[in-house]
Amino acid sequence: MRGKGRRKTLLSSGFDFSAVIPLNRIRLAAYIITALFFIIAAVLYPLMPETMASHWGLQGEANGTMPKLWALFLMPVIALGLLLLFELLPLIDPLKKNYAGFRKEYDLFVGAMLGFLLYLYALTLSWNAGFQFSMLQAMAPAFGALFWVAGMLLGKAKRNWFVGIRTPWTMSSQRVWEKTHRMAGKLFKAAGVIVALGVVLPDLLFPLMIAGIVIAAFVPVVYSYIEYNRAKRKAKK
Repeated sequence: MRGKGRRKTLLSSGFDFSAVIPLNRIRLAAYIITALFFIIAAVLYPLMPETMASHWGLQGEANGTMPKLWALFLMPVIALGLLLLFELLPLIDPLKKNYAGFRKEYDLFVGAMLGFLLYLYALTLSWNAGFQFSMLQAMAPAFGALFWVAGMLLGKAKRNWFVGIRTPWTMSSQRVWEKTHRMAGKLFKAAGVIVALGVVLPDLLFPLMIAGIVIAAFVPVVYSYIEYNRAKRKAKK
């Protein structure tokens, strides 16, 4: 009876149970990845130096440090915060019902983001354990993969207030939203390939990354404006 009463209270307060998606394999993997952060931090804490490298320059050299406690546990806390945020967004979005149309890609992106952070965390721990390598070169494939998955998400995203190219023009027109996101998905995938080239062109990694981000982030915004005004001109005719 207590459970039914609680459910009735939540329903009367406006909580939408349809927005709560049952745990699937991708989301379960995201939870496992988040737990791994804390397990690794706890296990390796006695083995790591008191001061750890935590930041690297454009040439891949370590140029910043943190106390061991912060260096080991900051990333796990960030990962947990991101997981909780991504779980919350579909619940509070006024357009929450649209997430059903791209929930698989959304969950995949969350898992990829956490996997990306775990990979960077592993690189950081490896460096502080004494292994020497080019940090930026090692990061290139992870950045490329994350951009690619972001492209998959954008290509399927339905109109919402948190995920995607949310300009006044995409939010005002379903047609503009769809066309902009199809194009943005392709651009992000192309940016992922460009960034991943940093593995074989490490000296060009930073310029490649900046070029990929600029193309993927700004071109869709301009495109949405152009497409919206084009649609308005057609409507007037």
